[in-house]
Amino acid sequence: MIFRTYRQALLLAVMIVGVGGLAAAQDEQAATRSISVTGHGEAAGPPDQAQVTVGVQTLAATVEQSARDNQTVVARILRALDAQGIDEKDIQTASYSIWPEQQYDPRGGGEPKITGYRVSNTVSVTVNEVDKVGAVLGAVTDAGANSVQGVSFGVRDTAALEERARAAAMANARERAEALAGLAGVTLGEVQTISMSSGGGQPLPMMGVSRMAMAEAAPDPGIAAGQLSVNVQVHVTYAIR
Repeated sequence: MIFRTYRQALLLAVMIVGVGGLAAAQDEQAATRSISVTGHGEAAGPPDQAQVTVGVQTLAATVEQSARDNQTVVARILRALDAQGIDEKDIQTASYSIWPEQQYDPRGGGEPKITGYRVSNTVSVTVNEVDKVGAVLGAVTDAGANSVQGVSFGVRDTAALEERARAAAMANARERAEALAGLAGVTLGEVQTISMSSGGGQPLPMMGVSRMAMAEAAPDPGIAAGQLSVNVQVHVTYAIR
């Protein structure tokens, strides 16, 4: 083809490029058509570990006497835990505090009077056999523990639960995407993107109780371990045709 002018040749080139660019844009738009869904998955299993937090509070006229009394009780608790087969590495001091007990003038005058000193020592214990939690609580109560600040359960290795939850979440995402594709009259293609978020659940810990309540429950407080669950969400984008 012979162009009479340079302008005609340039115009034809622009038209060709424009048509090609439009076709490329249409192809790109078709390639990016997609459906995005969120899939949910959950897997549950029995806990194989418990965390028990027990404490001792003592009150005496002096700091020294209150601390000695507290140390005596804690030593008995440690011996009781050893008798229950609790390894030393699974016992850890969670908190230790000392504060004065004060008596205020009911008439609102003068400085408060110190009537004694209270020492609190809290110990966190890992129990690797959940069916022994009741016996452990009974043993530390008999040894002199006068508070239980919490009992919670967990799983040492959550990998198996997480794997099951991921598989369930992906299956749920596929099911949802296929349902949407059917309603829209399109066909699912390959997975384009995947992102995941996960979380764990566990029974609520037993609230702190007094020594009197523990004595009524000991030696078996009827602790229920229940089931632990792992929850996973996957966000999946599928191409559609």
